[in-house]
Amino acid sequence: MKDIKINEGEFQNPFVFKTDWKNAFDDEDFVKVFSSDILENYIVNKRWYGGKASTLKYIEVVEYFKMTSKKNTYYGVLLEVNFKEAFFQNYFMPISFMAEEELDTNTIIAPVKMNGQDGFLVDALHQEDFRKLLFDKIVSSGDKNEVKVKFHKGQKLEVTEYKSSKFMGVEQSNTSIIYNNTLVLKIFRRIYTSTNPDYEISRFLTEEMNFKNSPAYTGSISVTLIEGSITLGLMQELVPNQGDAWQFMLEEMDSIFENLKTKKIKIERLPNIELFQRLKINEVPHEIIDWAGLSIFMRINTLAIRTAEMHIALGGCNHDTSFTPTTYNGDYTVWLKNRLTYQFQNRLNILENNLHKLDGLALDLANQFLDHKKEIRKLFLDFDWTKMKSERIRIHGDYHLGQVLVNGDDFYLLDFEGEPESTIRDRKVKQPPLKDVAGMFRSFHYSIYATIFNNKDKYPFEQEELFKAGEILFKYFVGVFIQTYTDVAQAGNLNIGYRKEIDFLLKYCLLEKAVYELGYELNSRPRWSVIPLTGIASIMEFKN
Repeated sequence: MKDIKINEGEFQNPFVFKTDWKNAFDDEDFVKVFSSDILENYIVNKRWYGGKASTLKYIEVVEYFKMTSKKNTYYGVLLEVNFKEAFFQNYFMPISFMAEEELDTNTIIAPVKMNGQDGFLVDALHQEDFRKLLFDKIVSSGDKNEVKVKFHKGQKLEVTEYKSSKFMGVEQSNTSIIYNNTLVLKIFRRIYTSTNPDYEISRFLTEEMNFKNSPAYTGSISVTLIEGSITLGLMQELVPNQGDAWQFMLEEMDSIFENLKTKKIKIERLPNIELFQRLKINEVPHEIIDWAGLSIFMRINTLAIRTAEMHIALGGCNHDTSFTPTTYNGDYTVWLKNRLTYQFQNRLNILENNLHKLDGLALDLANQFLDHKKEIRKLFLDFDWTKMKSERIRIHGDYHLGQVLVNGDDFYLLDFEGEPESTIRDRKVKQPPLKDVAGMFRSFHYSIYATIFNNKDKYPFEQEELFKAGEILFKYFVGVFIQTYTDVAQAGNLNIGYRKEIDFLLKYCLLEKAVYELGYELNSRPRWSVIPLTGIASIMEFKN
């Protein structure tokens, strides 16, 4: 057998097994070698593998199911990856065996000899026959269903014939397949013994609430175990788009900062406002419109409307308890405070350990943060549920510009999996919808600073001046968004509270988001920690 490149490593010789492929996962020797010698080499190099920062201890096959097409046998394998740090993660891998003469992919898991037959173990998603099999099973799921694996055809799925399939973009934490150029099937690589929030919310928005501005739910794949139901795949309509709102906003921000020079804007003369000051578009000062243009505020206005409509839909059900609004109580407050004080302490530790990597404004702000740590912790602990008159609902949970598609002058909201750092249980806790709003505000803030950082030689201004202009612009973005969002939400009978409560929850959630971001930036790109640190200083109204 020829040598073949496999990820970073290379197997010189095939793994030899006495069993044939059709009975492979019933064979103890195959399962043992597959989960240790083969998988441990393969999985750590995959983009969707989330344990790169930890030390792998062992991999165990916890469950599998068999699927057969007219030509091939496939296995869906559920893995438990155990780490030396005493935790584990679960993953889903569909596996195929291909004879050497059939090999049509470079994505090889390992060369093997199965009961005398030479071939390769490959990720089954790289075989068109398997992708077609998944499609056909979703389409025909109303007719019959396997006991263990459940395929579901959504109400909005009208296509019945398979025509084509291809991968969507670069593989990330999940793998997405485009069918017939009209549908996308997201295969969840990291799995949980619970229904995935993305599946739950997408299906609810489509089939219960008929929400138009997220990709319509069209089908799903799940596996039922004694412990519960695990979502393996989610199929939705493929929305025509011009990319995500993050890229759109970066391009807009670049034009806006270029206008400082071309329109000879005097930054020191730009009118400033308080954070959370409500503004209708026609109340934005002409100096700001002259600088930034009217269209960006029109787009923010539309995004605010869609965000409020999403929340009205998520909080608009009276019969499904997973989606009925609920009030604040002591249990929620204990959960919230425990979560945030743990996260805050974790960020403090990371900051203190990385202080030597910071300089200039980032270091000044970091020291300011450390000097005021008691004040910040107190704000997290000052959550008094008895004063809350608004309601909690299921929310997006990880809402930012990257989770929004630009569709002409409109927006589509997607990816309802929730915050990656949170447990699946925590992601399903009903929270203030203003937490999503705060997430979007932090994303606005990031787009401003990312533009400044990525174009530092392009604009003929000192960085401090650009930061000052950016902070002023940010407040106008927030002002227009919150005015529109509040109007639409309240008109739709979404109980978000009155002005004082809204401002308190926004401040609370903005601080939570910024502290959350701080850990990521310090670990991956310390120079950018100035962004969440500036956000924290602004929210807490620290004076320089």
